[in-house]
Amino acid sequence: MLSVLAVAVSLALLMFLAYRGVTVLLLAPLMAVVAVVLSGDGRWLLPLYTDTFMAALSGYVLQFLPLFLLGALFGRLMADSGAASTLAHWIVRTLGKKYAIQTVVLACALLTYGGVSLFVVAFAIYPIARNLFEEAQIPKRLIPATIALGAFTFTMTALPGSPAIQNAMPIPYFGTNVFAAPGLGILAAALILAGGLWWLSRRAAAAKAAGEGEGYGEHDEGGADAAPTPEQLAADAARHAQMPLWMALLPLLLVIGVNALFTYGVFPRMDLGFVAERFPALDPSRLVGLWALVIALIAACTALVLLRLGRWHNLKDTINQGVFGFMLPLFNTASEVGYGAVIASLAGFALIRDAVLQVSSNPLVSEAVAMNVLAGITGSSSGGLSIALQTLGADYLAMAQAAGISPALLHRVAVMAAGGMDTLPHCGAIITLLAICKLNHRQSYGDIAAVTMLFPLPALVLVIALGTWVGSF
Repeated sequence: MLSVLAVAVSLALLMFLAYRGVTVLLLAPLMAVVAVVLSGDGRWLLPLYTDTFMAALSGYVLQFLPLFLLGALFGRLMADSGAASTLAHWIVRTLGKKYAIQTVVLACALLTYGGVSLFVVAFAIYPIARNLFEEAQIPKRLIPATIALGAFTFTMTALPGSPAIQNAMPIPYFGTNVFAAPGLGILAAALILAGGLWWLSRRAAAAKAAGEGEGYGEHDEGGADAAPTPEQLAADAARHAQMPLWMALLPLLLVIGVNALFTYGVFPRMDLGFVAERFPALDPSRLVGLWALVIALIAACTALVLLRLGRWHNLKDTINQGVFGFMLPLFNTASEVGYGAVIASLAGFALIRDAVLQVSSNPLVSEAVAMNVLAGITGSSSGGLSIALQTLGADYLAMAQAAGISPALLHRVAVMAAGGMDTLPHCGAIITLLAICKLNHRQSYGDIAAVTMLFPLPALVLVIALGTWVGSF
C-alpha cells in the first residue's frame, strides 16, 4: 500500500507542477524518483533510471522519431509555402462571415486531418478567426473553443486515416493501422462535430441576445497593430502567399491517399518474409501501419518542396525550423513513457493495474477508463496514451483476444479515450492556445471544456456500445 500511495503522490505532483508550467522533460524523471523513493525502493533508483526510464524513453524515440520529425516538417512546409493560408482563405470565401464558427472549425479540421500540427494550425487560423468573429460580431472568447473543436477533437482521435501521432501510437502494440474501425470512427466524428457546432452556435446566439460587449468586445491584441519590421513583412508575405487551390490540397490528399495505398494495397500484396533473414525478432505485420504513414509524410513533404521550387522565401530556414520543431514534443512524450515504465516496475502498480483491469469485464470499458484517467492526470492525450499503452497495452490486447474483440476496435477506443479528459485546465495545448488568442482560462475555458469533453465522451460511449454489440466496422 505504501507503493500505491507513492504512485498517487507522484502523479498528483506531476499534474500540479505541469499546470504551473514546469516542463515535463524535467518533471517526468523527477516524479519517477519521488515514486521510487516514497515506495521504499530507493536502493534501486539508479538501475531503474538507466535500465528502465532511459530504456523506455529511448525505445519510444527509436520507434516514433520519424513521425514526429516528418509531421513537424510537413506542418512548417504547409505554413511557409502558403498552402495552409490558401486552404483557410478558400473556406472563408466559400462559407463567408455568416458562418464564421463553421468556417473556422472546418479550416482547422481540414488542416489537422491533412497532417498539419495542431499548433501550426492554431497560429495560422487565429488571425483569420479574429477577423471573421469581429465582422460577425461573435465574442472573441469563443475563438479558442472553435479552434479546439476543429483541431483537438474528431480529426485527432476519431476520423480514420488521421496522421495525428495519437492515432499512430497504438499500432505497434495492437498490430493495427491508422484506419482502424473506420465506420465507428466516422460516426463518432459526426457526433462530436455536430454537438460542438450546436454548442458554439448556441453560445454565440446567447451572447448576441445579451448584447455582450457590442459583439466581439474590446480586447488588447498585444501589439497586433504595431508596424512590422521589413523582415517580418517578408516572412509574412512568404507564409501567406496564395497558391492554386489544387496545389494546396494535393499534399493533404497525398498524406491520406499514399497511406491508404500502402496500408491496403502495397504491403498486403508483398511477401515480407525476407525481413526475418536479417531481423528475426521483428514482426512486420505490427509495423506496416507505421511504415505506411512514414512513406505518406515523405511523399507529401517532397511534393510540397517541388511544387513551390523557386518560390520559397527561404527553403533552408523553413526546413530547419520544421526539423527543430519536432524535438520538444517528441521528448516530452518519451519522458512520460519513461515515467510510466518506472511506475509499472513498482510493486504497488500491480494493485493499481488489477483494479483498473477489473473496472469492467468488458476490456473496452476498462481501457477507456484507464486512458481517460491517465490523459487527464498528464494533461496530454499522447502522454496519457503512451503511459497506458506502455503499462497496460499487452494486458488489454490479451483481454480483447480472449473476448473475441478486434484489435482495430481496441485501437479506436484507446485513441478516442485519450482525447477525452486530456483537456483539463493544466493541458499544455490549452495553455498554448489561450496564449495565442491572448485570452485566459476564466474567459474561454468553459467553452473549450464543453467542445473537447462534453461531446467526445458520449461519442466514446457510442463507439464502445456499438463495438460491443456488432463488432468493429
